[in-house]
Amino acid sequence: MPNIKLLENALPVAPLKIAALKSCTAMGEKINQHILGFRKEFPTGQLACCHYPDTYLLDCECPRFGTGEAKGILNESSRGKDLFILVDVCNHSLTYTVNGLTNHMSPDDHYQDLKRIISAATGKAHRINVIMPFLYESRQHKRTKRESLDCAFALQELVEMGVSNIITFDAHDPRVQNAIPLHGFDNFNPPYQFMKALLQTEPDLPLDKEHLMIVSPDEGAMHRAVYFSNVIGVNMGMFYKRRDYSVVVNGKNPIVAHEFLGDDVRGKHVIVVDDMISSGDSILDVAKQLKERGAKKVFLCACFGLFTEGLDKFDDYYERGYVHRVITTNLTYLPPQICQKPYFIKADLSKFLAVIIDALNHDISIGSVLNPTEKIHCLLEEHRKSRSISG
Repeated sequence: MPNIKLLENALPVAPLKIAALKSCTAMGEKINQHILGFRKEFPTGQLACCHYPDTYLLDCECPRFGTGEAKGILNESSRGKDLFILVDVCNHSLTYTVNGLTNHMSPDDHYQDLKRIISAATGKAHRINVIMPFLYESRQHKRTKRESLDCAFALQELVEMGVSNIITFDAHDPRVQNAIPLHGFDNFNPPYQFMKALLQTEPDLPLDKEHLMIVSPDEGAMHRAVYFSNVIGVNMGMFYKRRDYSVVVNGKNPIVAHEFLGDDVRGKHVIVVDDMISSGDSILDVAKQLKERGAKKVFLCACFGLFTEGLDKFDDYYERGYVHRVITTNLTYLPPQICQKPYFIKADLSKFLAVIIDALNHDISIGSVLNPTEKIHCLLEEHRKSRSISG
């Protein structure tokens, strides 16, 4: 919930509008309902006219010709609006036809549609903000040989088109924002939503260093594991990925083995924290090794659940007892069948996004509105009290 007192004393930058592209229509509708609910709490008075429209959603679309080419259309005026464009570049469920053949939309297609809507609004909207939860090409963030630097180029392209702020989540490497040092780039993490979703499903989970441990699946996810372990007050460990750099498979060097660094996990519950689950091979191998080392229950937490190679291996590892729960957010498209899996937990971030949009629209500090550490401490305190009462 946003800080109403802060918002009461701030005027909106401009009237708010949210352009939820077809890849994000469900999330856009949820955000819209949350913001409508937030603003009904404002006292009636001189600000009332700013906060009570029927909807904040902008009517827009990207129709395609028979060749597969497209155009961006705004079916209502965006003039003078503080426009937030919401896009999910990983939504592969959408299709279009090319000369009668069916194509699934790729991240490149979604990125092009984003630019089309920006182009349609540029010069008319008061300010343009892009919310791209999964940062486009974020895994191609540094140059190590003769290769393209797609993520940095995309960020520069967006700001050159007139985008003022770019909001993303759990960027693979947030240092990519150095490509646009004079423009807004906010990278959020959902640790509070992870813990809330986990504790709602596992109300008896002990949260002390004798029974719980946080593990990073590789050196790149260390900062996430360090934050979790510090805020909860438990120990942490890390796996080191030993790769074969003489071979390239599907654009990456295959992992030879996972080497573990950390305390003994025997008899402890373990939370594995990462930014994404792509094929799942790496994080599932980590879960298997933890169980073979004597871990009690293994919980996998990742901001983005892409599941690029399906769910069969996850089903198999759950049945074998290697994995107890898999927690991901709804920031990217989730296959409908995964929501039926007994091990899956969805962390809903629509309210979190609505709070971010509401704060930015009023031009107030995000830090003053969102304090995940304080919220996590309150959540943990409530959990410990409920366990002591039930015990």
